[in-house]
Amino acid sequence: MIVFPIMALSVVLTTVIVPSSAGVVPPSGILPSAATVVVPPEAVYTPEDRKIFDRYIAYIRPWRLAQTDSLLEKTAAFFLDSPYAAHTLETPGEEVPVINLREFDCTTFVELVIALARTARSGKPDFDTFLGELQHIRYRDGNVQGYVSRLHYTSDWLCDNEKKGLLKNSSAGLGGICEKKTINFMTTRRDAYRQLKNDDTLWGEMQAIENNINGRDGFYYLPKEHIAVTAPRIPHMSMVAFTTDIDGLDVTHMGFAFQAGGRLTFIHASSARKKVVIEQKTLSEYCAGQSSCTGIIVAQVL
Repeated sequence: MIVFPIMALSVVLTTVIVPSSAGVVPPSGILPSAATVVVPPEAVYTPEDRKIFDRYIAYIRPWRLAQTDSLLEKTAAFFLDSPYAAHTLETPGEEVPVINLREFDCTTFVELVIALARTARSGKPDFDTFLGELQHIRYRDGNVQGYVSRLHYTSDWLCDNEKKGLLKNSSAGLGGICEKKTINFMTTRRDAYRQLKNDDTLWGEMQAIENNINGRDGFYYLPKEHIAVTAPRIPHMSMVAFTTDIDGLDVTHMGFAFQAGGRLTFIHASSARKKVVIEQKTLSEYCAGQSSCTGIIVAQVL
């Protein structure tokens, strides 16, 4: 999901900077925040995030070898009622992975649930494994190489993670149609993005990313009018991304499909309800109530 920009951090934390045992130092420009720790792979998080991770690993142990959809469901359920917070990745200074298990926006919720589930079923379910999994999901080819290496556009995020073998986009197979709109939301609104506003080099690099996305000749999505009839075929805990008619933009929201009692809804970090919830409306009803929503992309987590 594209994060609609703000000009200041939404959360200010009290922090101590702690270098890793390997001697990695915090990147220049990172403001002190609550006991920030920088470790390889270089990342920013708080002691509370580490405690939440440890609680999750203890909680998930009985299900770590379960089927992927069950493991994802149990992982997502662990964070029910956790608070919503926007822009948690937009730290000052150079791009660095941010781990925040205390609060979520819709994109960080999806990324963290997948990364945690993959960590839980790995042979080494520790914090360093988790950091590596999250970096692998969030950045192009899994490499942190500045602001534009983060996968800002959801259709690009999907394409990259499908190439990595983490997801399988099933939108076309569900009867989806191809959207061939031009993706350029960020570069046509560069003044709204701190990183792009005064940096012509970064702006040009982001234009190149958008050109690459547009060179793929579109993406498939299931129109919202077809969700109700298709609902039984949408896999439980598949990733769902909400496509939009906003110029230059592909997706505005995301979560996980949730099949229960013959109803298809979804679990997500809700900006309206300010927390992680299982949506009360069906997926079809939710999309019908969003005027700018054109439908959904569906991708099964592998």
